[in-house]
Amino acid sequence: MDMGTGKTITTIALAGTLYHKHKVLKLLVVCPKSIVDVWDQEFGKFAAFNYSLAVLDGSSAKKADTIRYMIGNGLQVIVVNYESCWRLEAELTRWHPDMIVCDESSKIKNPQAKCSKALHRLGKISSYNLILTGTPITNSPLDFFSQYKFLDESIFGGSFYSFRAYYAILGGFQNHQIVGYKHLAELVEKAHSIAFRIRIDEAVDLPEFVEEVHPIKLEPNAQKIYDSIEKDSFAELMNGEITTRNVLTQLLRLSQITGGFVRNDDGDDAQQISKAKLDALEDVIDSCMEEGKKVIVFARFVPEIDAIARMLYKKNIGYALIKGDVKDRAEQVEAFQKNPDTKVFVGQLQTTGMGLTLTAGSVCVYYSLDFSYANYQQSMARVRRIGQTKRGVYIHLVCKDTIDEKVMGALRQKADVSKLLVDDYKKIIGG
Repeated sequence: MDMGTGKTITTIALAGTLYHKHKVLKLLVVCPKSIVDVWDQEFGKFAAFNYSLAVLDGSSAKKADTIRYMIGNGLQVIVVNYESCWRLEAELTRWHPDMIVCDESSKIKNPQAKCSKALHRLGKISSYNLILTGTPITNSPLDFFSQYKFLDESIFGGSFYSFRAYYAILGGFQNHQIVGYKHLAELVEKAHSIAFRIRIDEAVDLPEFVEEVHPIKLEPNAQKIYDSIEKDSFAELMNGEITTRNVLTQLLRLSQITGGFVRNDDGDDAQQISKAKLDALEDVIDSCMEEGKKVIVFARFVPEIDAIARMLYKKNIGYALIKGDVKDRAEQVEAFQKNPDTKVFVGQLQTTGMGLTLTAGSVCVYYSLDFSYANYQQSMARVRRIGQTKRGVYIHLVCKDTIDEKVMGALRQKADVSKLLVDDYKKIIGG
């Protein structure tokens, strides 16, 4: 199922049905770190049945204790990221899930990876296994093997080397290089025997663009800094004159932190204190690259944009970029629109919110937002406009328990946050 076609709600409905039939009492969801809280959010929104959900976070000991003492009414659900899953294999085995879901299952396509091996073993003790992905194959048809070994070993067998010998043509140096493939019709038939496919362009019941919020949890140290500055900001406002400018100044400081950066009072270069949003964005971009989709990223602050650019450069992903000091804006837009190697457009929200056409992209990520509904609306229109032929997704990265949630809530109500500042500042800062 492509991004935006409802993988999560479909899975929740399936798990709920099996729970009502008394076939599943314990559900394990394994997913990339950046979307563990998405599952918590989506269960809260869609699960019309009793459940108890725990997201495994904190130290290894804390995660193990959460599994060990998992209790609650209804369907018991544990959500864990891939990296932690294999480290907690013993505890998860003792917990004995009835159903296991691997979200973005291309993460286990390497049969030799520790996480893949752990999930192959865990998959044998559960009654129901499910993988969720828009792209089970990213490099070669052999990517099917490890994911299907987790699902049902009887489909392709248990030996990767036997699987490779049957479906791959070996040659080259010492006959160890894959030079082609064979029996592909049989491979496709077997793969589709337990699968179904939904492409977003074919999902006619969906709106043209689906909106998603990905809740992000700041690292403990970053959250402490945020809480401290929020407390100081509230105290400054209570002890001084309340003006729109004063409130905006304090909100600006808080918004910079959720984006991962903080400046000291001397105005020195921004110091990076969090990578939570950057890691979440990287997961989204990885998924989009696997699905062959171009991505637009809007961010408010220059340090965020520079960090995003560095990440893309390290991953060797071609990108176009517009911020305040960029002069060749037309060339940047043209590269994104016409050059197949320019996969990502990174734009400063205030600078690129109006006048540009970015219809080559079908996924738009809001890394950070300002306080203007007009800017928000204009930026959305860069993607969803005449010339757009693809259905797509708007993804909002929102840090939990921060100003991000309040700004997102106001924008969803089509309110201009700047108009709320003076009257409702206590709800925004310290509220």
